[in-house]
Amino acid sequence: MNDKYASLRLKNQLCFPLYAVSNLITRKYKPLLDKLDLTYTQYIVMMVLWEEKQVNERFLCETLCLKSNTLTPLLKKLENKGYIRKSKDQNDERNLVITLTDEGAKLRDQALCVPECISREFNLTSDETSELYRVLYKILNEEKEKEKEQ
Repeated sequence: MNDKYASLRLKNQLCFPLYAVSNLITRKYKPLLDKLDLTYTQYIVMMVLWEEKQVNERFLCETLCLKSNTLTPLLKKLENKGYIRKSKDQNDERNLVITLTDEGAKLRDQALCVPECISREFNLTSDETSELYRVLYKILNEEKEKEKEQ
């Protein structure tokens, strides 16, 4: 029998398992990040800064798929904690520059255990992990390309 509503079943939706797994992963991160006094979103900002040391706001928005109105209060909190410093770009005052502080750099050592703890939470082989990364980044990169074209 042909069910014209089959596409509307929850089990047939790609969005639902992605949403549910995203929530699950974020919940797994929470106790680890609580020890660092970071939210998940603050953590991903810090990861970019640990790697780059200094970035502009636009780079953070693009890299983390965040809107400026989401990033602004988050950066203010990180600045209040002493982990970052915000300043205007000397060449273009419209551009906000975010710089990792020494205090923010010290937090990196405390965060070293987070990725390992998270990877132990999920029973995936290295091949499964690689395939999951490949598919998820394919979706993200294709969407970024579409946004550039608009």
